[in-house]
Amino acid sequence: MPSAAPSRRLPSVLGLLALLAAAPACSGGPGPAPGPPAAAPPAGAPAASPYWVDPGNEAARQVAAWEAVGRNSDAQVMRRIADRPTALWAPGGDPGPEIRRAVTGARAAGRTLLLVAHHLPYRDCGQPPAGGAPNAQAYRTWIGAFADGIGTAKAVVILEPGALAQTVDGCTRAEHRKERERLLSEAVDRLKRNRNTKVYLDAGDPASVKDPTDLVTPLAKAGLARADGFAVNVSGFQPDAAARAYGARISERTGNRHFVIDTGRNGDGPLPGDPARARCNPPGRALGTPPTDRTGDPLVDAYLWVKPPGESDGTCRGGPKAGTWWPSYALGLARRARD
Repeated sequence: MPSAAPSRRLPSVLGLLALLAAAPACSGGPGPAPGPPAAAPPAGAPAASPYWVDPGNEAARQVAAWEAVGRNSDAQVMRRIADRPTALWAPGGDPGPEIRRAVTGARAAGRTLLLVAHHLPYRDCGQPPAGGAPNAQAYRTWIGAFADGIGTAKAVVILEPGALAQTVDGCTRAEHRKERERLLSEAVDRLKRNRNTKVYLDAGDPASVKDPTDLVTPLAKAGLARADGFAVNVSGFQPDAAARAYGARISERTGNRHFVIDTGRNGDGPLPGDPARARCNPPGRALGTPPTDRTGDPLVDAYLWVKPPGESDGTCRGGPKAGTWWPSYALGLARRARD
């Protein structure tokens, strides 16, 4: 999971040159060799999606860079990511300026902003990208600035990916569990003071939690009753059906609470084999169901692209550091997409 979203501003000429220099050939990395041009999806967010598309997202910058040198076929394929809404992972430090920038864009477009809060102390069990707030009080200050940045704008917040799953898999030290649940509960309350903010507590996925009912008590302690629901498959590769079944098991034990599913990279499901290796830049994956709140499912509020497709999971399989844009991997995801 990325620790923070990179800047989404449109590149300068120098920025374009840098992107061109860094972009690998189509046949390098996980992405396949160039094929025939793909049909372009509609510009902007899909009609069924109420969410904001940041015009300066990394995929859009890549499209501009490739078009500038005549890589039009690849640019057309990359629009499958560039023209669809992905979540903004708020930066550490002061998240306010970046969130306010995004709020301005979303309001101008009449869309809902997708955000991820990922800054708890001791997050990610010390694995890359690790980091987070140095202590509980620093986190309270950070989540307050996060919420203030949203204000009255329409927003959906995915709260702390991995945080609760790590309390049931033995990864989080016992002395940190109660603090984590308390901080999550406080964060739900702070965010819900914003009248137009929806909050979904992260609840892992079938690859990270063997028995989803183990999360029922932690979710309750983290404030699920006051949130809008929970999120599953964030940064994961589980197909829609598996993620839905996993979420339904939690839902039936929590008063039929609704949930959202991250479908950004689950179009071909997980890579067969070692589950640990299958989670880090697995080759041959594809984009999943495009973001929408029209799911046709009474329990599933939305399919969302929470982990931005094309951002690396880490340095495994030749990838850049976690959270870094990886053009060849993104191109592979987009080229194999069915939508």
